[in-house]
Amino acid sequence: MANQRLDRLDKQILRLIAEDARIPFLEVARACKVSGAAIHQRIQKLTNLGILKGSQFVIDPEKIGYETCAYIGLNLQNPESFDKVVEELKQIPEVVECHYTTGDFDMFIKIYAINNHHLLNIIHDKLQPLGLSRSETIISFNSAIDRQLPIMDIPVSDSDEVDE
Repeated sequence: MANQRLDRLDKQILRLIAEDARIPFLEVARACKVSGAAIHQRIQKLTNLGILKGSQFVIDPEKIGYETCAYIGLNLQNPESFDKVVEELKQIPEVVECHYTTGDFDMFIKIYAINNHHLLNIIHDKLQPLGLSRSETIISFNSAIDRQLPIMDIPVSDSDEVDE
């Protein structure tokens, strides 16, 4: 399902809700010039296809005391243990992302810590016991860009007509 066929209405809905996830469906319907029921059906379709993955409030980690954001490249002593390591990483609440990668690392994780000392404890007490051969930590000073993927260049289905 990597490349879903979306029509103009789907793209318009995605643009609107990407800008404001709390926009009322009736407002989306008015902007798209279709019925509220059509919007509900399209949102359900986009959710069923896995294009929309729910909605959530975004908590600013810094505002709740997590002042250090770090990205850590991990190399495993035993790369066959990926699945086991991922399951153990899921048990570390400060780990908010984990990616399998190409290049210098087996996987790349994103961590939030209260401060640098807390980050050191996470690395020493929680990550090293996972069987790392080495790791490399990069601390982020600030996020310059943090946004949704724009809904402008995704392909539109062959049919430009909108189904209601």
